[in-house]
Amino acid sequence: MPRNSRALRAAVGISVLGVSACGGGTGGTSQNADGKTGSVTSIKLVAAEYSKDHTAAFWKSFAATYKKKYGITLDVQIVNWNDLAQQATTMIQNGNPPDILNINYYSSFAKDGLVYSADEVLPASVQSDLLDAFKTSGTFKGKLYGLPDLSSARALFYNKTLYAKAGIASPPTTWDEFEADAKKIQALGGGVVGYAEPLGPEEAQAEFSMWAFNNGGNWKDASGKWSINSDANVKALQFLKKLSVEDKVTQNNPGKTNRTDGAFPLFTSGKAGMVVGFGPLSAQLDKDKSVDYGIAPMPTADGSAPRTYGVTDYLEAFKKPGNQQAVKDFYELYYQPDQVNTWIKSEGFLPVTKSGLKVFKSEAALKVYLDTLPNIILTPNQDPRWDKTLTAVQQNLGAAVEPSGDPKAVLDQLQQTAEAGG
Repeated sequence: MPRNSRALRAAVGISVLGVSACGGGTGGTSQNADGKTGSVTSIKLVAAEYSKDHTAAFWKSFAATYKKKYGITLDVQIVNWNDLAQQATTMIQNGNPPDILNINYYSSFAKDGLVYSADEVLPASVQSDLLDAFKTSGTFKGKLYGLPDLSSARALFYNKTLYAKAGIASPPTTWDEFEADAKKIQALGGGVVGYAEPLGPEEAQAEFSMWAFNNGGNWKDASGKWSINSDANVKALQFLKKLSVEDKVTQNNPGKTNRTDGAFPLFTSGKAGMVVGFGPLSAQLDKDKSVDYGIAPMPTADGSAPRTYGVTDYLEAFKKPGNQQAVKDFYELYYQPDQVNTWIKSEGFLPVTKSGLKVFKSEAALKVYLDTLPNIILTPNQDPRWDKTLTAVQQNLGAAVEPSGDPKAVLDQLQQTAEAGG
């Protein structure tokens, strides 16, 4: 959701004056279980819900370990992704920010001086262990603020059964092959679609990125200037519209279809030949055992080497009187291998540390992701303008693939939004 910087600064100013109203109440100076001192007896974590089965269970266990080790209570609030941005914004604007927020942006908070940098709360050993791509993505003006909790990389999932019925021998490596394959699968009938295309508000930036990156496009050019409406990006969005409007090989209304409640269910029910997916989709398919599927690199426009879109979310800590040591203790515990890797495995995601990469490499099913993880391309999270541009992308990009949509006009408007500062 759009955030007003002045409102955020004012909100944190209020929270400093009235911190007892926040999740972490103040108290007298207390000694933690390991002999450290701090001035809070509790801190609050607002965490995104990645799954119904694992998220709450992990944080409940983590909170118990944190309390036992440091003597500080961790008050955990789990929030659905669809509601997280709005609830987090409201908390901050009302002067009631959590001590730690799990969300997918950080740089506007860093710009306004609201959150701790890694140098203030993260052990040096952890900083050196983080994968370089995520450190780059999490760095604003030379300092690391975006502390990653987990990651994912995307790949092309395909239904082997539908491939066989359509007479397709192998997954596509070019866009021409992809389009031809989607048409063959669509022709099978029975409610099957060639490609499940999610350009709805949940994660339009991810779907678009996968296609733009594999046409040589990106959100910014090599000089750091916004390139949202570049020729490569326009052609990628035109291709996505063509799949839906002209070829008719997607589900209805791809511009309003979300990933988790739209595209993925089509694939897991055996009604889609292809979809862009990631680890949690594999976990669901392996659990259900209803679809014989394969995973391949994304096809590229010209058959060149495929590129992968990567995602990381963050655990960022808001500056509040007396909470720095408790926050540092939180990170010290979270990044212990038995914590962070357990969390990531339970949710079906990928590691954010070099040591974790070694652990996960033993899992053959993750090879297609892990091979590209160190060199993935992420959205420009380190630019404060991205936070608000992202909202505009999610809300407006889908209109480009409607029958009356104009991909270039939509990208032109998003370019203007980014250049104007969101």
